Amino acid sequence: MAVLTCTSAHRTPWKAVVLLWLSGNGLRLTILAVPPVIATIRDDLHLSATEVGLLGSIAPAMFAIAALVGSLLVQRLGVVAALAGSLALVAAGSALRGLSPNYAVLLLTTVVMSAGVAIMQPIMPTTVRQWLPDRIGLGTAVYTNGLLVGEILAVLLTTPVILPLVGGSWRLSLVAWSLPIAIIALVVYALAPRTRISHPAQSVPRRKWLPDWRLGLVWRLGGLFCCINAIYFAANAFVPIYLAGKGRSDLIAGALLALNLGQLPASLLLLVVAGRLELRAWPYFASGLASLASIGGIVFLTGPLTIVCAGVLGFSDAAALILGLTLPAHLCPPEDVARTSAGVFTLSYGGAVVIAVIGGVAWDLTGIAALAFAPLAACAIALAAFCAVMRNRAELR
Repeated sequence: MAVLTCTSAHRTPWKAVVLLWLSGNGLRLTILAVPPVIATIRDDLHLSATEVGLLGSIAPAMFAIAALVGSLLVQRLGVVAALAGSLALVAAGSALRGLSPNYAVLLLTTVVMSAGVAIMQPIMPTTVRQWLPDRIGLGTAVYTNGLLVGEILAVLLTTPVILPLVGGSWRLSLVAWSLPIAIIALVVYALAPRTRISHPAQSVPRRKWLPDWRLGLVWRLGGLFCCINAIYFAANAFVPIYLAGKGRSDLIAGALLALNLGQLPASLLLLVVAGRLELRAWPYFASGLASLASIGGIVFLTGPLTIVCAGVLGFSDAAALILGLTLPAHLCPPEDVARTSAGVFTLSYGGAVVIAVIGGVAWDLTGIAALAFAPLAACAIALAAFCAVMRNRAELR
């Protein structure tokens, strides 16, 4: 087995922490730069609602399709080059979106940008494992916090700050948001802690990059993450139209804000306590129960409590996500973290898309809006069930 040694681990732990946080921003910043200007894009390119929906679905689809490339790049190029390269791809794709003359080119450049993000996702757990091998929980909480801050910055600053600076142009706003990602890519490549790979004296076989689909751990982690991702993405999709159908459009903005901002306190709390919760089973049980209660509250307690329930749902789901992201680094040999993570992301994001579709079909076929949330409730229960299975297998305690 290869032994990974960070040549500067003792001298630069906080440099690694800062670089992880900056890299985390690159996971969502350019994706969330689009919603504030999507109405302008629609009007400028004369898009239909279906075309807008297709544009928005590219990112989660690419998260499932392109994740395996991240594993390949780690094995071929190493963590630093793979991470910096994927950040550069995100920046290039975002900038090229701003140069799109028509809808077809906008779709293509969005695929490029989303592919960069998808490639990054399995790279990040490997990066944490190499840069902070003794602080995996902290490293995961740090880059996830960067991810959430990137989401918030894009939504909060595009309209009041970026658009006035670029003369109201949606194209130039997308180019502007690509610049910090390009800078982060350069900083990561220049300053990242390097690792040396030492092998035992005997011959070492070529390292693998494809997930071992025969390994039960890949499917258990994929199922765990599928439940977490499906709850988040489907809730963001169904809560607005559910509330509108109930005649409570006044609650939509508050519910969505609570659902997404509720993630931030979870990430801040886990920056402090993640090390004590790593590999513990009870946080996943608690998240499943809290998610189930919150989903029920959103459906049956329409009113001011909807916003409270949405906030609890965002908090509990984010806590499970952050702790779950530590599991590949803990449960796999260092050389298998990237390929296991890639398999997990492929399964989980693909499954999340399917579950969201099932919820929509249930609503359409029955005309009962509440049934759209039934798959989410099932995911909350399944989250606890996967946790129980992993605990019985001594993967959690």
